[in-house]
Amino acid sequence: MTKPSSNMKRFYRQRKKNNTSSTTKPPPKSTSWSKKKGPTVIPPEPLDENARMEQVLKQFDMNMTYGPCIGMTRLARWERARRLGLNPPQEIETLLKTTDIKVRQVSLWDGRTYTNTATTKNT
Repeated sequence: MTKPSSNMKRFYRQRKKNNTSSTTKPPPKSTSWSKKKGPTVIPPEPLDENARMEQVLKQFDMNMTYGPCIGMTRLARWERARRLGLNPPQEIETLLKTTDIKVRQVSLWDGRTYTNTATTKNT
């Protein structure tokens, strides 16, 4: 009598295809869209001095390192960050205290978020 394992091997015999041809894919054909370069990057226009300063102040508003900015002016936020020892950039204070340059004193988020007036009056 034969072993059950040998019967199993005979029953489930591995069969390989006798394929003599190569199954490699041909190289992709070069098409006109593949030869084209990516989209041309147009450099942004140079910012004037006021736009550059507003950009710096927007970056300050977006940086959560100096705490939340909802419901307070940029200068109040800068002073609070200084009192808390968070070392806000000195350039921000200079920009906000300069009178000959027109910059917004309120943060980027002023008027864009919902604040409950009942809770802000109590704090």
